[in-house]
Amino acid sequence: MKKYIYTLLLALSILAACQQKSHEKDHGHDAHAEDGIQETENQALYNEVMKIHDEVMPKMEDIHRKKEALKNRIAENASMPEDQKQKIEATIAKLDSAGEGMMVWMRQFNPIPDSAGEEKAREYLETEMEKVKKVREDILQALKQAEN
Repeated sequence: MKKYIYTLLLALSILAACQQKSHEKDHGHDAHAEDGIQETENQALYNEVMKIHDEVMPKMEDIHRKKEALKNRIAENASMPEDQKQKIEATIAKLDSAGEGMMVWMRQFNPIPDSAGEEKAREYLETEMEKVKKVREDILQALKQAEN
């Protein structure tokens, strides 16, 4: 999926660059410096979103391992007090939710190319930045809870 996103982004960047060159030739002037800055800002924002994703994606394996360990703990301790069992089950549910949050975010993440409107693309990436930060927070909190 990540390779697809990078390939798509590269293709869109090339397309946008070609359109910009065509625009410059048609009107006989250079592109505004501001246009290059905006494109760079969107690319930097995209890179930051992906950096957060890449930071927490490997933790999906940790979520799976912790979940299995907690399930085994319940299965191996038939005489476990009910309140302790409920706490472990709540932790498992939190791990499930955090993992599902990442999967949902990845399925829904579909960056808008700058060619569709740089401002619109920036707004989308800013929204996605908040979402991926929430995913990171949920994953880290669920793993911390599972450690306890």
